Amino acid sequence: MNDLAAQASEALGRSGAVREIERGPGWARVQIEVHDEAYPLVVDVVASTRAAPSRVIYMLPGGGLNFESNFFTPRDRNIAHFMRDHGYLVIGISPREDSLDPASPAPGDAALEGWGLAKRKQDIRDVIAAVDRWLGLPHDLLGHSAGGAHALDVAATYTDGPGKVMVLDTTGPYDPVTEPAYAANAQATLDAYAQLLAQGQLTIDSASGLRALLAAAADDPLGDSGVPRAIAGGPAGTFTRSGLVHYGLIHTNRLPGPTTPLTGLPQNWFYEQGHLAGQYTFAAAPQQDRFGLTHTPLAVFEDALDELGSGLVPTATMRDLLAVWAGAPAYTIDWSNIDAQVVWVNTELGRGDHPRGAQLIEEGGNADVRFSVVPGYGHADPVFGQRAHIDVWPLLLE
Repeated sequence: MNDLAAQASEALGRSGAVREIERGPGWARVQIEVHDEAYPLVVDVVASTRAAPSRVIYMLPGGGLNFESNFFTPRDRNIAHFMRDHGYLVIGISPREDSLDPASPAPGDAALEGWGLAKRKQDIRDVIAAVDRWLGLPHDLLGHSAGGAHALDVAATYTDGPGKVMVLDTTGPYDPVTEPAYAANAQATLDAYAQLLAQGQLTIDSASGLRALLAAAADDPLGDSGVPRAIAGGPAGTFTRSGLVHYGLIHTNRLPGPTTPLTGLPQNWFYEQGHLAGQYTFAAAPQQDRFGLTHTPLAVFEDALDELGSGLVPTATMRDLLAVWAGAPAYTIDWSNIDAQVVWVNTELGRGDHPRGAQLIEEGGNADVRFSVVPGYGHADPVFGQRAHIDVWPLLLE
């Protein structure tokens, strides 16, 4: 294990420092901070202690998340272990913003203005190049949510790289002809993020509000949340604290998003339903509302939040992502330049059946593209769901 830590740290350069070492039955994990800039890049290496790997897989987390929260939760059964069991050396590349402190002046640092998709792509490429010099093994990419867009962006730019790109529930361009409402919403939200950036708001806090709601619900589940059920089309009365958490996770698209004050959009419109699949039934009294999650236990979702760093997303990243969704020239992915095998798995209740990105890759001449939609799953269920190792993860390896 010490050899792995030393080798990985050395491979990532003089600025690499071991932050954490963890062991489990048949595996070991080394977490390394790469202090090459003011804010470090954090790289996790998960290796089998029983067999040598045949390939490397780079795991790219979604917006506001890091490797531990997105791919290494829960500890005993997660998608990183699944890939390790299938012969991969797993390397997670967490974004620099995970190392920010939301309570300090750091999120206002002008350097963050340039932390868009191009910056993230270069960071990923630098890690891949360093590991390739170290091991010389072929590699694949896996990204969830925003991480899926990062994976596709890397594959479109560096075609000497991945043999396969695995995408979990991400969004490509909306088709302005067949999906005009989605395309219009994407353009409006892009304009909103560009405006926020121009006003000097350099980060979006994606986690603190949800953390606070979960903490309040744990402290007093039946307590009054202060949020009227009418905003969700429910009857009079306010949600209980636990009720609000569950409703927000299940019906994320019915609640306001961070750009609502600027765009006038009433919902988190890009979710077909929400983060997690479940059921919510209103009753006459809020304390009698009935609700539950289908695939992901709330405790697992809470554990994932506990692993977060800052929970911040650079506004520049959101601007660039929305440009991709809108098909706007502000940031483009060269879909026709992706020649790796692509397995793109979306969820029915998360990012939904919007295959335009996959179609553009195929139209560019790549015949090895598969797009599918997992029924009954929400946006986060493919990584946290109790049956994801049966329903979802095998699809990536077919």
